[in-house]
Amino acid sequence: MAGIVHIFHAGRRGYRQRVHTERPKPLQQYTTEELYNRFRFGLDDINYIADLVRPQLQCRTLRSHTLTVEEQVLIALRFYACGTFYEVIADSMGVHRTTVGEVMTAVSDALARLLDHFVTFPTDGQIAKVKQNFFLLGDMPNTIGVIDCTHVHIQAPRQREWEYVNRKGRHSINVQLVGDADLAITNCVVRWPGSVHDARIFRESRLFTEFQTNRPDEVILADSAYPFLPWVMTPFPTANTPSQMRYNNAHGRTRCAIERLNGVLKRRFACLNYLRVEPQGACQITLACIVLHNIAVHRRVPLSDIDDPPEPLAPADDLGPPMDFPLNERLSGGARRDAIVCNYF
Repeated sequence: MAGIVHIFHAGRRGYRQRVHTERPKPLQQYTTEELYNRFRFGLDDINYIADLVRPQLQCRTLRSHTLTVEEQVLIALRFYACGTFYEVIADSMGVHRTTVGEVMTAVSDALARLLDHFVTFPTDGQIAKVKQNFFLLGDMPNTIGVIDCTHVHIQAPRQREWEYVNRKGRHSINVQLVGDADLAITNCVVRWPGSVHDARIFRESRLFTEFQTNRPDEVILADSAYPFLPWVMTPFPTANTPSQMRYNNAHGRTRCAIERLNGVLKRRFACLNYLRVEPQGACQITLACIVLHNIAVHRRVPLSDIDDPPEPLAPADDLGPPMDFPLNERLSGGARRDAIVCNYF
């Protein structure tokens, strides 16, 4: 491969040559379809992402072979898209393995800082539209979100390894996601080890605290692993009437949005299927992918071959034992669900 040769004096040892391999230029050599396949984004999208993180990644050095912001973004996007070893990314992008590690840390941190800008719960002015989209999706009234957890598998960490072993015996981070009918992520919690129950993550989240304090008129749909609250609707364990059966069917059709969101997220960013990093790094990469996912949704980036059907709903015996919750909360949730069944089904 052609290279750039720099000659410099090395004292008594005489002259020697430093050869910089010429790096590939993906933005110039690939078609739009090839960019989507390799980086999950097109040219305009990549430039948009680069501009977002430029203040954090812009190098201050004037050295001739410093990575540009665009090159750093491309290295990170390539890893997010395929999740392979750093050496493979390094070979394909014309850099050293250690450079890939440094770039991944810098780009992931820069994207994670944008979380509050790109991951937001519907505002008062947006709620009506969100409810309408959910109703069109599955005939479920008054819905403003669907919630579930998904596991991001990681290598066994060096510290407190046992905390990260989930109920399937694999090491993971348990990630809570709330989504809308358009598959955008509206809330997330990315910090808990894989052994932690979904309901505990929810119980200790900021979303739970805010909604318990300011009881909304709208509801979030969840599976039976979650608490049954006035604003958290779960399905009937056993549908004893036609109305309850219609409610359960509408609940399932609507809640499948979060199952599909989880599937699309991990297909778009295959690195989330297994990360060979420590938990803190895994959390930062996951947050970066969540931000990028919402950018893709908002900019209508095509899914192409990753537009798969939703993942199957987890069977009841795979949800883990439900956590105990105060009886008065279960009863008030039951009254709300009965009212929905009576008025709509």
